[in-house]
Amino acid sequence: MSNQVKGIYFAIATALISGVSIFVNKFAVDAIKPPLVFTTTKNIGVGLLIIAVIIGLRKWKEFKKISKKDFYYLLLIGVIGGSIPFYLYFTGLSKIPAVNAALIHKTLVLWIIILAIPFLKEKLTKIQAIAIALLFASNLAIGGFKGFKFSQGEFFVLAATILWAVENILAKKILPRIDADILVAARMGLGSIILLGAAIIVAPAGLAKITHLSNIQWFWMSFTTIALLAYVMTWYRALKLAPAITVASVLVASTLVTNVLSAVFITHAWTKDMGIQALIMLIGVGIFWFAAKKETIVIPSGKKAAKLR
Repeated sequence: MSNQVKGIYFAIATALISGVSIFVNKFAVDAIKPPLVFTTTKNIGVGLLIIAVIIGLRKWKEFKKISKKDFYYLLLIGVIGGSIPFYLYFTGLSKIPAVNAALIHKTLVLWIIILAIPFLKEKLTKIQAIAIALLFASNLAIGGFKGFKFSQGEFFVLAATILWAVENILAKKILPRIDADILVAARMGLGSIILLGAAIIVAPAGLAKITHLSNIQWFWMSFTTIALLAYVMTWYRALKLAPAITVASVLVASTLVTNVLSAVFITHAWTKDMGIQALIMLIGVGIFWFAAKKETIVIPSGKKAAKLR
């Protein structure tokens, strides 16, 4: 099995986790206010959990191997990926329908394509373009979408999405040299510190109430914290093994999971349109998987292409 196929498996796992998170986060951000306090507390929890993982797996020695250049990359990822976009996304999510936020977030693959081709020298093959078109088109058929209003909330979510696209490029550049869990720790650790500072300044009253959450609020907080940890850990592993464009494209399929959960717990109905959307998504992911299995790398010396097995 090639690394790219392994990366796609991790990306599929990330998509499953993301689909659950998108569904749950809307309830959580409505139950725990303000959004900055919610995302700050959740990210701190993720930071503490990943530190426990690193200690348990004895990976702390990896920090000594980080070069000065990679250290600056980690700082950038903490700011660009682990702090500012979380505030923007969850503030935006609290102001707009979840379906609008989900559709805007799915444009992540487009921004990554724009950045990955010049900065990572990745290629977009015809078959990948077809798969991406299928995955993205399937999201346009999502139920409940009533159009964009170009509101502040939508622009906040868009800004967060673009920042996360930049983070993907930065992470892809250093993952060959940095353990994925170390990168998670840097992203969530530094990011949570920045968010905590912002929360102390912007929402001190809300932060003071965090110890007085109700049982249901603590349930949402705990669930979303564990989901975010699992998401980041599988996502970075996928990014380490597969091209950024491939990983981002597979993540588009997370909408399928969100729709299934909505049908089971909210609408109690599975429509024909949702079935068609699910089929298109599965075909799109299947195309990526098949393309990865048959991937051909052209050797610069001019020798015949060698297939990854």
